[in-house]
Amino acid sequence: MTAEHRRSARPLPGRGPADLTGQVLHGSRSRPMVALTFHGQGEPALAEEVLAVAEQAGARLTVMAVGSWLDDHPAIASRIRRGGHDLGNHTQHHPDICAMDGHDALREIEACAERLLALTGTVGPWFRPSRRALATPLVQRLARRAGYAHCLSYDVDSLDYTDPGPAAVRRTVLGTVRPGSIVSMHLGHVGTLEALPGILDGLRRRGLQAVSATRMLQLPDAGVHGPSLAGIGPPFVRTDMS
Repeated sequence: MTAEHRRSARPLPGRGPADLTGQVLHGSRSRPMVALTFHGQGEPALAEEVLAVAEQAGARLTVMAVGSWLDDHPAIASRIRRGGHDLGNHTQHHPDICAMDGHDALREIEACAERLLALTGTVGPWFRPSRRALATPLVQRLARRAGYAHCLSYDVDSLDYTDPGPAAVRRTVLGTVRPGSIVSMHLGHVGTLEALPGILDGLRRRGLQAVSATRMLQLPDAGVHGPSLAGIGPPFVRTDMS
């Protein structure tokens, strides 16, 4: 990615929580919102169905796309954005990015950013490391270099990628979700699609709204693991990496 592209790839005004830096683990615990985030890979028809189910329920999602998936199915990028959902960077080939050297890791981030930029005109507001819940300090620095101020982590793992069945996915999410939770889920799994209506209904019954990560995290007391919360005072929660 050229220096000019890096400048154009910086998060656009209104597209991300510009006053947050570091690694975001969850949003405000005092507001009734959650962010359902999806690993973007798998059959595009299943992705289309997930988006449609969410939209019919008035929900908006966050899709962290693998760049090679966008290469194979470029139309899905505009479909996600057209539905009002977030679209972010989950590396180009989904390697264990935190185990890579800096040069190769940066190339993974930048290659996906280039796909997003070509398809949508922006690299999107978020980067999430592949195969890890938390980005290392090196990967956080590389993400910032590629235009991402924020690494989007999560505090609820649905474990849907293990294909435990829709009832188990639903129980896991609804059993651990809280106001401000960021939930990790995966496109390309039938059980996830089948679990989603019940998850959305369960959230609604608790008075929780499923919104995009950008909407939820534009709030002032999100939990961030990182060096600073620029311009933000308490209350906030910082979770230390173990």
